[in-house]
Amino acid sequence: MHLIDPKAHTRRAFLRRSGQLAMAGSALPFALNLAAIGEAAAQAAPGDDYKALVCVFLFGGNDYANTVVTYDDPSYNAYSAIRGGGAGQTAGGVALAKADLAPTLLSPSTALADGRQYALHPSMTALAGLFNTDAKMAVQLNVGPLVVPLTRAQYNSGNRKLYPVPPKLFSHNDQQSTWQSSSPEGSTVGWGGNIGDLVLTQNSNSLFTCMSVSGNAVFLSGDTALQYQVSTGGAVKIGSVTGGNVYGSSSVKAAMAQLVQQARGHALENEYNKVTKRAVDAEGAITSAIGGAYSFGAYPATTFPDTGLGRQLAMVARLIRGRATLGTKRQVFFVSMGGFDLHDNLIANQPGLMKQLSDGMTAFYREMVVQGMADKVTAFTASDFGRTLATNGDGSDHGWGGHHFVVGGAVKGKQIYGTPQVVSINNDSKLAGYDGHVGQGRLIPSTSVDQYGATLASWFGVPAGDLENILPNLRNFGGNANGINYPKNIGLMV
Repeated sequence: MHLIDPKAHTRRAFLRRSGQLAMAGSALPFALNLAAIGEAAAQAAPGDDYKALVCVFLFGGNDYANTVVTYDDPSYNAYSAIRGGGAGQTAGGVALAKADLAPTLLSPSTALADGRQYALHPSMTALAGLFNTDAKMAVQLNVGPLVVPLTRAQYNSGNRKLYPVPPKLFSHNDQQSTWQSSSPEGSTVGWGGNIGDLVLTQNSNSLFTCMSVSGNAVFLSGDTALQYQVSTGGAVKIGSVTGGNVYGSSSVKAAMAQLVQQARGHALENEYNKVTKRAVDAEGAITSAIGGAYSFGAYPATTFPDTGLGRQLAMVARLIRGRATLGTKRQVFFVSMGGFDLHDNLIANQPGLMKQLSDGMTAFYREMVVQGMADKVTAFTASDFGRTLATNGDGSDHGWGGHHFVVGGAVKGKQIYGTPQVVSINNDSKLAGYDGHVGQGRLIPSTSVDQYGATLASWFGVPAGDLENILPNLRNFGGNANGINYPKNIGLMV
């Protein structure tokens, strides 16, 4: 198998090499190449529409087995035995009781092979309804970072030249970065930011292309695109310029505002003031776009939950509502939750996390319906990694592949995508499914982040020829390998 080195084929590397050619006297071809990229983006994102991607990142590594739970009797019984369930399919250890899963049983429009069934965590009734009733949520099974399609035998061979794996597996910081950027901690460019690079020209103010309501995220950093960070209350103010009076004096405030924004003769001073002026102008634009108190509409009569994620998604909704004021046609957002590193207290703590996620994403979808933007906005989950199927007594340990959700009006919902996994920790199960584990039920992903991301990016409008620049391992997928189909596009978007 001929493998591609992702580091040699990133968009940043492309720009670096092109810049070197320009310095060597090839500036005109480089300029033409950039113009072609801009033209492709313009064709992909026509000026009379809007689209947004919203990444909901679950920091800490979400426990896949209690999020999308195997439900058919053979699979459930194996799950329960491994996780310490009680007799008669009752709760025990870190296993959920089967009766508690009945309200969140998923009824996909296309039944899974071999009678396989899944239910969501009992706290996720809202998302279960979005799947079963609205058909606007899809489940993607066993997705995670991959360099190439991989089996257990290939992984265990230790031949990393022929069968490479993502660097620093099972490490929180590194796998958070790998999910967001295809590289471990220290990466400076993410695939969300690279998508933003392609659509900057579609927004009259490019600063609002990539926006985070959750602090700094490598996911939103591009080669050109900058991530603009807001809080759940709006843009971050420069107190002495856009806040209240300084020392109780409006005159002092006005003087400060002039000093930090006026043009200067010294180059460094002038650049500093230009950045400050840009920040002040941006804060004013955001404040104008989101307005004052926001009524979120009714579908039915609900509001965003007053939770960390609920408040972040409410701000994203306000920014989308203010898209005309911001001059945006294409946007990529980042929000997040923490608390998923449940080595212990899994049964005690996961229900609240799952309810917050379920209620927040559902409320966000409902608000997009009210705005008439449901088919223009797609939200999706991501996380450091899945966890072990085996219990450590009160929780689960670091894993690899995990299950994720995609929500929106353009989602081919009421479907479960991907390959069901064998429910086993010893790889000796006779149940049907993907028999790929690296011990203790740590799933080798059967769908790569690159496939997942490319599917979302294609819907967003990224030209096919640019996908491998954004998601460098995608070139290693596309077709059958190891008895599993690895399409470049999963097919979950219209």
